[in-house]
Amino acid sequence: MIRAALSLALLAPLPALAQVPASQIPAAQVAEVDALFARYRDQNPSPGMVFMVIKDGKPAMSSTVGTQTPGGVPVTFDTRFRIASMSKAFTALAILKLRDDGKLRLDDLAETHIPEMRGWTYPTTDSPRIRIRDLLAHVGGMVTDDPWGDRQQVLSEADFTKMIAAGVPWSRTGQMSHEYSNFGYALLGRIVTNVSGQPYQRYIAGTILQPLGMTATTYDIAQVPQDKLALGYRWQDEKWVEEPRMRDGAFGAMGGIITTANDYAKWIGFLLSAWPPRDGAETGPVKRATVRELAQGLNFVQIGPRRGAPEGDKCVHAVAYGKGMRVTPDCDLGLTLAHGGGFPGYGSFLVLAPERGIAAFAFTNKTYTAPAVPVWQSLWALARAGAAEPRELPLNPLLAQMQDAARAAYATGDLKPLDGKLAMNFLMDRDAAHWRTEFARIKALVGDCPTAEPLFPTGNLTTAFRWNCAKGKLDGQILLSPTNPPAIQALRFAPRPD
Repeated sequence: MIRAALSLALLAPLPALAQVPASQIPAAQVAEVDALFARYRDQNPSPGMVFMVIKDGKPAMSSTVGTQTPGGVPVTFDTRFRIASMSKAFTALAILKLRDDGKLRLDDLAETHIPEMRGWTYPTTDSPRIRIRDLLAHVGGMVTDDPWGDRQQVLSEADFTKMIAAGVPWSRTGQMSHEYSNFGYALLGRIVTNVSGQPYQRYIAGTILQPLGMTATTYDIAQVPQDKLALGYRWQDEKWVEEPRMRDGAFGAMGGIITTANDYAKWIGFLLSAWPPRDGAETGPVKRATVRELAQGLNFVQIGPRRGAPEGDKCVHAVAYGKGMRVTPDCDLGLTLAHGGGFPGYGSFLVLAPERGIAAFAFTNKTYTAPAVPVWQSLWALARAGAAEPRELPLNPLLAQMQDAARAAYATGDLKPLDGKLAMNFLMDRDAAHWRTEFARIKALVGDCPTAEPLFPTGNLTTAFRWNCAKGKLDGQILLSPTNPPAIQALRFAPRPD
């Protein structure tokens, strides 16, 4: 009863989910997503929350709920929240930017850029020394340290230097398994500092935040106007208790960013703009191909159910850690990059579905309340309603030409229209006589196929097709060879009679 009453008290006077603009997301899905977050807020009340969907680079749906302090000023899209470990992607991209500029290599030993690490001893004599890429993917062998790491936010650079020089105890041999390490990302911050010649906070601000116009984003809580700050709270002894306002320090590279929904939307729009690969001028502070590297990791995959999926859901998440992002293919969304942020006084969560040009995130000001479930559920709802369709791949004209020749071969019942278009393996895999037999078999099932649906390319050299036939449909695939000029290495049919 206390939780329910608290939730009602926090939510009642504030607006429901607002759609921006109305044309992008159907009203039914706005209401569905609103209900998802209302249910979450009932079950996990916090003083304040902000939620936003980014579609095609711009806010498409957003809401603010609750207050910056219990019973205080309402949360707005310009309210500052700590986003904790969602800061890691900024650090990872800073490392990649320094790599692009020739200042370091991902295979450099971390000790090359942090001299205090050179005296470290390792678990076994055959343990590999830590590379920069090991820190990015959390495979350096250090122990998971969320509770401890969060409280190191205020550590001075001098004390961090002493901590590094003292070495670390090991959880495991490096490069053997993923184990999440805030210490590791703090080390990446030190590498950014040492390589760039300026504090990592200043380097990230100058190379990423300022070019993106993220003027309200900072690592330093002292720079935040107090009337704009969502103070962090925990629910304890039937009341809200304010958490300490931790100042900026050496560990901020792992979780120190303070931002607004409006500012963070600019970051998400920039990340989404890296997909799909294309020609054209670079418009962001870091190259598109470099941004896409956030999805590349060392692939120590962990498998589990989808958080928030309905009972009986048969889709699972096979999650690998990329660079500052967790990466998984999702049955409804395709490629996804996700990360949460948990901190004393704050919780946040982000999911990007870059192949669909859409993302969602939410911030709260309650300790470790990361709203992962409604963020995932909101994107699934939009995808299933057709409001987040996959971006179409450009069609290689050669694939259309090959389909025309394949349709002519099917119509005549012979491979002759494909002369000069077949790879050397094609007739070895099934000779011309057996192809004639196959064409006849399929025609007996579906008949002639006078028209075709638009091709659905799955790459530059492969496409799915559907032909409309007298007695059903004929689905199939054309796969071209890895040669110049490309030729048909496989032609596959799946007849679907009425």
